[in-house]
Amino acid sequence: MADLKLSKLPDRTPVKLTISILPDLKRALDDYAALYETAYGQAESVADLIPFMLASFLASDRAFAQMRKR
Repeated sequence: MADLKLSKLPDRTPVKLTISILPDLKRALDDYAALYETAYGQAESVADLIPFMLASFLASDRAFAQMRKR
């Protein structure tokens, strides 16, 4: 086996997750998507934005990051 500097790539198979949310959150997400379009000039669906929103939230949570290091 070759000794490559690049390690084996992680699993990149998307995982579908279905959730139910309250109407207030749905309206807020729709508003966010509209603001995103205004800011960047490109429409993105709420479903496309949510994974990036969640990743950003988790990346900014220091307690969560510390717990995952252990």
